[in-house]
Amino acid sequence: MDYSQFGAMLPELIILGIFLIVFLADTFSPDNSSKKFLTPMTTVLMLLATVAIWIVPSCAESVFGGMYVDDAACKAMKCVLNVGAWICMLEAAKWVESDEMHSRKGEYYELLLVTLFGMYLMISARHFLLFIIGLESASLPIAAMVAFNKNKYESHEAAIKYILTAVFSSAILLTGLSFVYAFSGGSLYFSDIAAQIGAGEMSGLLLFALAFVLAGIGFKLSLVPMHLWTADVYQGAPTSVTAYLSVVSKGAAAFAFFIIFVQVFGQVYSAAWEWMLYAVIIATITVGNLFAMRQKNMKRFMAFSSVSQAGYIMLGAMAANQLGMASMMFYILVYVVSNLGAFAVIQLIEDRTGLTGMDDYNGLHKTNPYLAVAMTLAMFSLAGIPPFAGFFSKILIFTSVTSSNSMALYMLVLVALINTIISLYYYLLVVKAMWISADEPKIAGINTGACEKVALTVCVLGIVFLGLVSCVYQYFINSVGTTGLLPLN
Repeated sequence: MDYSQFGAMLPELIILGIFLIVFLADTFSPDNSSKKFLTPMTTVLMLLATVAIWIVPSCAESVFGGMYVDDAACKAMKCVLNVGAWICMLEAAKWVESDEMHSRKGEYYELLLVTLFGMYLMISARHFLLFIIGLESASLPIAAMVAFNKNKYESHEAAIKYILTAVFSSAILLTGLSFVYAFSGGSLYFSDIAAQIGAGEMSGLLLFALAFVLAGIGFKLSLVPMHLWTADVYQGAPTSVTAYLSVVSKGAAAFAFFIIFVQVFGQVYSAAWEWMLYAVIIATITVGNLFAMRQKNMKRFMAFSSVSQAGYIMLGAMAANQLGMASMMFYILVYVVSNLGAFAVIQLIEDRTGLTGMDDYNGLHKTNPYLAVAMTLAMFSLAGIPPFAGFFSKILIFTSVTSSNSMALYMLVLVALINTIISLYYYLLVVKAMWISADEPKIAGINTGACEKVALTVCVLGIVFLGLVSCVYQYFINSVGTTGLLPLN
């Protein structure tokens, strides 16, 4: 073996290096009091890793026989995931320092880093075996993270639901890949499968394979009808884990979904999976919106909000070109800062008061104006209200879908726009509770820690400025030019 090939896996090696440092520091610390340095050390290392991955040029050549590639688009997506993971670490700082978590803080960071490593492999995989390894490396540690509140029944229940659903979704995905393996004549390389599909005719076996692969990956994205685990897991898991699961895991799965369906099955786009995605996207956005209206628990509310947002993210895949990929990546980045901004407020309030009901937020601006402003901006961005970043991300992803001049895609965007109007109702319910409700505040003034202030500030700045700074979107446009996808429309 040529070990120099591992040099192309610099992002993965960096994450593994951080994991080893944290693991050794956690293992050989003499007592719990000496582990106070773990949180600042891990967050600083993650920030440095993000800068290093962004600065170091990517290796556009495939290695390990074409199984792995780290082009500019993959590098950009890994930076987005790192930003999300770093913000999650900052938001979780107070929680991991609590008495309940103090002796297990190293385990939290170690599991998070392993999941991030698995997501890296999913993004760079160009062979389904490596993709499955990455998928399972990302999924199994998340189940342990969901069960981290070992003294709470809800956390155990959420972990059981997550792992059972993950097992069945993996079985469905592997069944679909077995069909793909048979159809391609015995290969799991993306390029070989695409060549076989291009040389053959549409068959029932290929349609079954597409449906099974879509269902398997749809679990990670909470696409309807593979979303039924989402609300219970989000509510039962620790809030910091819920935040991580809602953005970082979803972002990696969306990017991998795009690569697989465009590079592997792109030649049967209009004949097969375009129509599958029409139904799934419309159902996902609509069902997510309708169920979000009924929620009074903030974590369940954010769960169905994330289901709806997954439908908008997948609109980028409908474009099936480089513009769609760039718009999807920008949407995910905006979703990271908007959703984590909301979860930062939810976690602060839950950690200090134990309250998670929407009615508990009544009059929040009177006692915690900064938290009320941050939550309001997050809700405005998620709803797509101008001039915040969520408005620009929706405009860009709608534009990418309509660039193909297909009447069916125009109708899909129309349905998405109608659902955007519907989503305004339930996002503004939170704003109404905080600013307009006449009830006396239930939440007293909250003292925010330094790490939590940094996380909230980063999210607020991202919500306000990401849509106005055009160089960010241009960076994604430039990055996708080396992916070998369909031509930029």
